Amino acid sequence: MTTKLYTSDHEWLAIDGDIATVGITDYAQSQLGDVVFIELPKVGRALKKSEAAAVVESVKAASDVYAPVTGEVLEVNDAVVAEPALVNSDADGKAWFFKIKIADKGELGSLMDEAAYKAHTA
Repeated sequence: MTTKLYTSDHEWLAIDGDIATVGITDYAQSQLGDVVFIELPKVGRALKKSEAAAVVESVKAASDVYAPVTGEVLEVNDAVVAEPALVNSDADGKAWFFKIKIADKGELGSLMDEAAYKAHTA
């Protein structure tokens, strides 16, 4: 079963075992506007929680995407690099950014569930 959690910086994580798929929320993409460029971390990169992991550029601004947990990047989504507008059309689905092997599940305790995230963005 997949658990979905959120950060206060508007990243989502879909957690399956010790692997988290990470992307930005629909709220984040709506604030950014039309996404024109995405830079993803390299596979194999070790990330620390809250470290800048990726960059999203829109017509309005460039924004860092932070690692929601400490771990190693296992896979990146080349589809969003090739077609950044996927973030605007399917931020919570096809437009995931990277998959990370969770080093410390204890870090998940500081993240929000969907109801808490909705309250955070209200």
